[in-house]
Amino acid sequence: MNIHDFLTTNFLEFASYMNDANKRLYWGYLVSAILMAIPVYYLQNKTEKIAINNTKNDDTDNNDLKRKSDNFFTFIFPKNIYLSPSSRIDYQLLVVNKVIKAALFPVIILTMAPIALFVSASFDNIFGAQEFLPWSATTIIAIFTLLLFLVDDFTRFLLHYLLHKIPFLWEFHKVHHSATVLTPFTIYRSHPLENYFYACRMALTQGLVVGLCYYFFGPTLKMADILGANIFIFLFNFLGSNLRHSHIWLSFGNRIENWIISPAQHQIHHSINPKHFDKNFGTALAIWDRMFGSHTKAKGEKGITFGVGKHNPDHSTLLKVYLSPFLSLFKKN
Repeated sequence: MNIHDFLTTNFLEFASYMNDANKRLYWGYLVSAILMAIPVYYLQNKTEKIAINNTKNDDTDNNDLKRKSDNFFTFIFPKNIYLSPSSRIDYQLLVVNKVIKAALFPVIILTMAPIALFVSASFDNIFGAQEFLPWSATTIIAIFTLLLFLVDDFTRFLLHYLLHKIPFLWEFHKVHHSATVLTPFTIYRSHPLENYFYACRMALTQGLVVGLCYYFFGPTLKMADILGANIFIFLFNFLGSNLRHSHIWLSFGNRIENWIISPAQHQIHHSINPKHFDKNFGTALAIWDRMFGSHTKAKGEKGITFGVGKHNPDHSTLLKVYLSPFLSLFKKN
């Protein structure tokens, strides 16, 4: 494949993200995020109107504030966020990292199939071959789908935890946290080395679950899905996952936030306030954070500022994004 065909193929794949339910930018997830932002908007709008009625400013200022709060489109897509220097780096990373991944990862990345075969063979060697469990297809599908989701969510949590706790890894994860504003595109703001870690994590996770289930249930494994996405992942993404990286403060309330990470809880994770450091590492489930003592709820929090605070690195260009972790490590040594 020549360079022209390579680039064309990758940009066509990128354009297909909005039609792929396995991607965070799937159009259905974006629409659901906008719908879930509506009650947030009306609640904020109501609060602003109460503040306007109580202010002592002149009528002109009040009308300007009222017009601003009444504009739903600018509430969802404020120019100062989506056109900010931080967001522009996000857009560039989305495209360039896709090309880097396509060029390098197939050569060096772990793949699911050999891991699954190794896991299944290891069980054979340790416990001996056995007849597959004669459970119903529905039961096997449910177990396989749930295991894929739980192991995937836990390993995401664990890797995220390590990215914060191990200084070497933190220098690369800092790229993600250097965002000073959040948009749905910030999910793609990451260093290629971190992307590689997550890709290997996915191969290990899927290989482990497939190998384990193959040993007990046989080769006819099937996942319960919606539009090709694990049903649990689909529901998580449909229920406001794109608001996690956004300026829209959506909390699920104390009870639900004990079990599921809300968009507001993840925004707390991006806070520069020291009391929020190393909190809410989870992706979908909050139970892992509760187990590791890193869980906090959104109630009572307000005025969140994003970034790495006074230690925020200069990530104003792609070159600085890619090189700054290595330079920081070199200076420390």
